[in-house]
Amino acid sequence: PKSTLNVEDRTFVLETLAGCIEYKPLLDIVVNAFFVRDGKHCLSSEHNLFVVICYLATFQLEELGLQQFSRIVKSLDIANMHKFLRFFFNVLNLSTWIKDEWSQIYDSLYVKENWIDPLLGWQPKIEQLIKQLADKLANRVTTVKTSKVTKPKEFDLTTPKPRAIPIPEPIPLQEKHQPVPQSTYKPPKEKQHLQKIKYRNRRKAEVSVDNIPIKLNAAAILREGAFYQRKMEQELNRIESLLRGARDPSEFLEWQKQMREKDLDQQLTEIECRRLQGKLSHEEAVLARQNVIQENKKKAELKREETAELMHQYAEKRLQEEKEMRELVEQVVEGHKNVKQARTKLQKYKRQIVQEVSEESRELLRQALEEEEEKLRKRYELIQQIRAIESLPFFRNKFVDLTQTAGYGFIGEMSIVELRERLALLKEAQKKAEEEKRDQIIHEKQAKEQLLLDKLEQISVFRAALGRAAALKLV
Repeated sequence: PKSTLNVEDRTFVLETLAGCIEYKPLLDIVVNAFFVRDGKHCLSSEHNLFVVICYLATFQLEELGLQQFSRIVKSLDIANMHKFLRFFFNVLNLSTWIKDEWSQIYDSLYVKENWIDPLLGWQPKIEQLIKQLADKLANRVTTVKTSKVTKPKEFDLTTPKPRAIPIPEPIPLQEKHQPVPQSTYKPPKEKQHLQKIKYRNRRKAEVSVDNIPIKLNAAAILREGAFYQRKMEQELNRIESLLRGARDPSEFLEWQKQMREKDLDQQLTEIECRRLQGKLSHEEAVLARQNVIQENKKKAELKREETAELMHQYAEKRLQEEKEMRELVEQVVEGHKNVKQARTKLQKYKRQIVQEVSEESRELLRQALEEEEEKLRKRYELIQQIRAIESLPFFRNKFVDLTQTAGYGFIGEMSIVELRERLALLKEAQKKAEEEKRDQIIHEKQAKEQLLLDKLEQISVFRAALGRAAALKLV
């Protein structure tokens, strides 16, 4: 399609694009900082727009002039341009971090003279442009179009017909109720009669306790007998204490208080003693530690002296060993002179040894053969004896004598006859023990029955006494 821009506009656009690409690191520093601080709510798609405005303000403001720059700015979004220009032309921002960031890329003197100072020179005029944008933004906010209010109209409805008044129904007359009977507020006679019968029966039960038959088992009899026995013992103890004379417990309480105070004082004294002992132990430990340190120092000094002495002895020993080694070397050198003679003597000695060894080997081999033949002969004789024993007939029938022992040599070994006699004696003793146990159980059962009868008699006596006491209380 055919372009609508003239040659000058196309040249301006191309120069602006080339400048934005060339100075992109500088422009990104400002625009990215703007998005972090004041442009948080701006769209990321408008990043390139802010880059272009930053380039025009920094590098093309002299050529464009304030009027042309203002026309470009006002043609864009007023709120975004107001935020960006207020951020970029802030004197504090230009003089501090923008200058420092740009100086990291270009020379600081060049940045100050060619970019920062011109921007600070344009700052008052740009401030007027920022105020114009602010005023325009305020007017746009305040002027709100008022929409036409819709006026409601009434619906053309048919008028409803009036409802007919219903005829009231006649109220039926209620019948007269009967009066509440007087018996409702009084207790019934049957209940009073039952209360009287209950009271009389209770009196009879309290008076005639012994006449009520109660079936008790052995546990209940023993339990009730023990209960009455305890009551009787308590009563006897009370009477005995009264006969002896009661004492005032104040003396005992005073004595108890004194003893407790004495125990408390003794405990406090022991605690103080332990504290003092701990303190003394601590001081003794400190002194002992100091003594140990002194002893260690002395031991270290002695150790150093001993080490020095040992080093001296070692040095002397090394000198002596070196002297002996020199003498040994001299002896070896002298010995090398007689090597040929010694070698000849050694060969003769070896030949003699070989001859002696060969003769001894032959003698040993002969003796070994003779011993092996003797072993084979003895083994053959032993085999012949075993075969002769196996050829003899073997009788498998064995006659058992019940009166003799097995002969294994055990301590409790006995014959079958003796074992049977002892078993018979044990059975007889066991039977006798069972009969004695049975008689003992019968006697214990009879004694228990007699004890229960005695307890029942005692319980009946106590119940009779309690019944008489209750009757006397009622009278």
